[in-house]
Amino acid sequence: VVPGETALAFYKAKNPTDKPIVGISTYNVIPFEAGQYFNKIQCFCFEEQRLNPQEEVDMPVFFYIDPEFVEDPKMAKVDLITLSYTFFEAKEGQKLPLPGYQ
Repeated sequence: VVPGETALAFYKAKNPTDKPIVGISTYNVIPFEAGQYFNKIQCFCFEEQRLNPQEEVDMPVFFYIDPEFVEDPKMAKVDLITLSYTFFEAKEGQKLPLPGYQ
């Protein structure tokens, strides 16, 4: 991905059980220092997703790397940024806090 240009990626999720599951995902950016330059425009994360039994879906994330990334001397040796997700079953009534807010 070229910094400043938008990109679209898909993550695959599968419900391997015989019952519907409602899940939530959280994300992580590595290296941690690059996270400040990673901007999600549209994402499935932090929203509940329902997967029916044995259902497999592609979940999109639309993002860009801030162009200031290339100006930061601390990022000079960074040529790979990894975005990963953890998808887990939501508990009834559970709400995740928004990042940066208490």
